[in-house]
Amino acid sequence: MAWNEPGGGKQHDPWSGGGRRGGGGGGGNGGNQGPPDLDEALKKFQDKLNGMLGGRGGKGGGGKGGKGGGGRRNTFALPGLLIIVALAIWAASGFYLVDQSERGVVLRFGKFQEVVSPGLHWNPPLIDDVRMVNVTRVRSLTQTQSMLTRDENIVEVEISAQYQVANPRDFVLNVRNPQLSIENALDSALRHVVGGTEMIDILTSGREILGSSVASRLQSYLDSYGTGIRLQTINIESTSAPGPVIDAFDDVIRAREDRQRTINEGMAYANAVIPAAQGQAQRIIEQGQGYRESVVAEAQGQANRFLSMLTEYQNAPEIMRERLYLDAISEVLSGTDKVLMDVSDNAPLMYLPLDQLRSGQSGRSQDGSQYDDDQRLDPQVLDRLRSSQTQTGNQSSSIRREGR
Repeated sequence: MAWNEPGGGKQHDPWSGGGRRGGGGGGGNGGNQGPPDLDEALKKFQDKLNGMLGGRGGKGGGGKGGKGGGGRRNTFALPGLLIIVALAIWAASGFYLVDQSERGVVLRFGKFQEVVSPGLHWNPPLIDDVRMVNVTRVRSLTQTQSMLTRDENIVEVEISAQYQVANPRDFVLNVRNPQLSIENALDSALRHVVGGTEMIDILTSGREILGSSVASRLQSYLDSYGTGIRLQTINIESTSAPGPVIDAFDDVIRAREDRQRTINEGMAYANAVIPAAQGQAQRIIEQGQGYRESVVAEAQGQANRFLSMLTEYQNAPEIMRERLYLDAISEVLSGTDKVLMDVSDNAPLMYLPLDQLRSGQSGRSQDGSQYDDDQRLDPQVLDRLRSSQTQTGNQSSSIRREGR
């Protein structure tokens, strides 16, 4: 039979040397050297708990054999224990973790206390209220509105805004509904800017100016409200005329685009032609200046030459007169094809085609035969030249004398 079965008689705990409880010889637990029994430990803990809560103790083993006297009940033991447990739970619930992208706004009894940074923090629960605000996430908002322009036309504008939380305290405390506030502010800013712009500018080239104007005005509204919001971008997604007249406005836009294209082509042609004309004008001016300088220089050279000749003429008039005469005759006769010959008495007449030699022509005919002097000269002309030899010499001598 096992040692722990009921009715086992005097069986003993195998880890102890004596009985489980003091009975016989040694008495007490003097012979128990093993670990304490689990049932005995639970019974002792239960007795202590009953003692703390005011319950009765275990029965006595000696003396008068009557029931042992119970301890007096403690009325504050249970509430105290409950209070301790509640305080432990309350203190443990005060720990919280703030993420890296968040900031915690601490309110103590509804009043602003501080803004906590990322990390592990503790605040007394039910006393402090911590509201987490994401300061890195980019929030977006899109609106499509129909509004009146300055020239009393209706236009539909689709606009989107991206923003972040710049001041968590203002974002939590100053505005009850930040999303609704920025929607109303965006609508107000957009209507104000569109109401001061003509429709054709909104539909064509004025969209960028419209976006920048709305962004600056919306940011000023948010700052005046104290929302703690910082705008990132404002995008004009689309601008269009109302549905019934959109075809007519498309025709107008295409006409304006054609007009602008024609203007650009004209400007391109002007930019190509004007520099060429300016270059040609500058070239003509430079040529005129060069011609003027050359004429002035030539005139000055002729004047200096005349003055130098005048000086030489004053020094030797006869020599300069003879020199001028010879230069004039050379200049006159060098530009004519006539040939002058001096024939003496009984001298053979030699004739060379000097006019052809001067013009660079050869002394041969087209068929390669050489010119014949007899064919070139008329016989009657030859007789006249020979007969008037004396007269010609006299005339040439007289001409020379007159020239001198």
